[in-house]
Amino acid sequence: MISDMHTRTFRDRHGRGLRGPLLPMDAPRFRTRAESFDVAVLEAYAPIQHTYPEQLANLDIAVDTVPRMRLRADMTVLPDEIVADGPVPLGRLIPAGVDPQGQPTRARLVLFRMPIEQRTVNNREREDLLATILTALVAQFLNVDPGDINPGFQW
Repeated sequence: MISDMHTRTFRDRHGRGLRGPLLPMDAPRFRTRAESFDVAVLEAYAPIQHTYPEQLANLDIAVDTVPRMRLRADMTVLPDEIVADGPVPLGRLIPAGVDPQGQPTRARLVLFRMPIEQRTVNNREREDLLATILTALVAQFLNVDPGDINPGFQW
């Protein structure tokens, strides 16, 4: 009797079919848009990280939904540590420093999910844009030309 209770599926209420997950949790379609974006960022960053493992050992990557920066409305040229499409930031390099509690922080690349997703139509375009943004930000971090990291770099 007890074993029947543990193996029983959810009931078919009102004839709408059995309730429960439609896909296994490890299936790619089960991921949310934010989770699939995080995976795409890591996949775009992997070739760069494998090329410069020692130089990028102290660099973190973060994804934020929208940019939370205080930019002046009259700014026509953004700082070098911000990669933008016109006035909209797509990514940012935050250098290493000290937090308000006095603890040292590591350098961080922050990518902004919503502006990037709004500029792409499909996954291939998103991968290309992520690779371009990451190349520009890593080049800024390493203080090299983006063409040294990716010879086909175009912005």
